[in-house]
Amino acid sequence: MKQNFWTMTVLATGALIASSTLTQAQQNCAARDLVIERLASAYGETRQSIGLAQNNTMVEVFASTDSGTWTITITNAGGLTCLVASGQAFELLAETLPIPAEDA
Repeated sequence: MKQNFWTMTVLATGALIASSTLTQAQQNCAARDLVIERLASAYGETRQSIGLAQNNTMVEVFASTDSGTWTITITNAGGLTCLVASGQAFELLAETLPIPAEDA
């Protein structure tokens, strides 16, 4: 009986965390054109890089080279864009990473 109580407690806690995360994610999402306009007008950020992730989602990094702010977004196939992370001190790098010895 004690094991079932702890199992249910862990499952309930996980469900609360998941629903909280989903609610937060939904609050940080909007149509892609609105998100891009807001990043440009409020923060002076422009797209610096782009990539394709799982389920045909697009990952983009926006940044301002003037203020140093940056934002990572992910956009689904339906055009809904969500903010994933943001911060400061963005620097544009054009360096080559070293090749590990076993790959050389």
